[in-house]
Amino acid sequence: MRSATRLPVVIVGGLHSEARREVVERLLRTVPGSVALHHDLTDAAEGTVRRTVRNASGELSGADTPLVDDCACCALREDLVPELRRLADAGPAGSAIVELWDSVEPRTMAEVVVAHGGDVLELTNVITAVDPALVLPYLGNGDDLAEAGLAAAANDRRTVGDTWARQLEYAPVLALVDNEAADDEDRALLAQLHPTARHVPAGSPELARLAFAGFDVESAAAAQHPACALLPQEADEAGVTTLVWHRSRPFHPERLYRALEDLCCAAARSRGRFWLADRPDTLLAWDAAGGALCVESAGPWLASLPDAAWDLVPPVRRAAAALDWHPEHGDRCQHLVFTSPALDRDGVVRVLDSCLLTDAEYAEGPEAWKRLPAPFDSFLDPVP
Repeated sequence: MRSATRLPVVIVGGLHSEARREVVERLLRTVPGSVALHHDLTDAAEGTVRRTVRNASGELSGADTPLVDDCACCALREDLVPELRRLADAGPAGSAIVELWDSVEPRTMAEVVVAHGGDVLELTNVITAVDPALVLPYLGNGDDLAEAGLAAAANDRRTVGDTWARQLEYAPVLALVDNEAADDEDRALLAQLHPTARHVPAGSPELARLAFAGFDVESAAAAQHPACALLPQEADEAGVTTLVWHRSRPFHPERLYRALEDLCCAAARSRGRFWLADRPDTLLAWDAAGGALCVESAGPWLASLPDAAWDLVPPVRRAAAALDWHPEHGDRCQHLVFTSPALDRDGVVRVLDSCLLTDAEYAEGPEAWKRLPAPFDSFLDPVP
């Protein structure tokens, strides 16, 4: 629903730059009075970020904004809301379309707009522009953004694959451009990666309506959090398979560590939460794309918290824990999802199952588990 008093803001992002520009241009032509705001980070290495504002007829204004702490994304954050406020103060507009630069992730900017927009700005939706034929090539790209000339800061260590995965999975609307090279496998992969998203052709009149459908940053963040993420379900279509692997026994840390390379390369995309025997209180996040795996702590399992702390836990987190609740282990579990064309489903299950504690190891109990080798310490507890 469009606000009568606040400037509607639509965020359009995605690494598929040509698709993104097409989506923005279509919105400019179909939403009367709309303007697009874009920060170009191409020349950020030279110390500036170029900001442009345009409408359906062409560029209205352009200016350079300096880097902040040698970080292009920081400069964008510092400049975005003030410029949107200026547009709001300038008079009625159909909407402000924020066209993100290639590697900028929509979650960060969505939260900035909501946190600092006050009673002037209303974030009405987040859209990721998609060329279906490029979904798999980008998802499988393990190059660092810096190697591709897309880094947003000197210390940007993201890869093309994991950045694209987060752009794709955060947005509730995926705007698809036409590409004759796209086939059924591409469409099945896209559908399985983000089954809850609205997939809409970029040329459809529905796109303009969805741009104002509303957006809740808290719900979007919860849907991405490893503890309560809306992970894909089992699927098998057009040669693309999604495997959901769920177990209620901890991993042997050393065996899992040895299997990481095989597992992170087994699928175009894998993610979820898991439980290491030597870290019984820590919920660990699994996030892999392009052959690169990120493992990090996502906070405590709820079963490890004192009862008094539960009142501080968001309801969505408690509800997610209840779905996995085990009479002995609580919400501790393995919940990993692998999606890929030509996925060796049986092979992945076999490797994962082999990494769990054996019956004999399991029978030794939690105190013995804590004394197991701890190879994950090197990157979960790095030395300062």
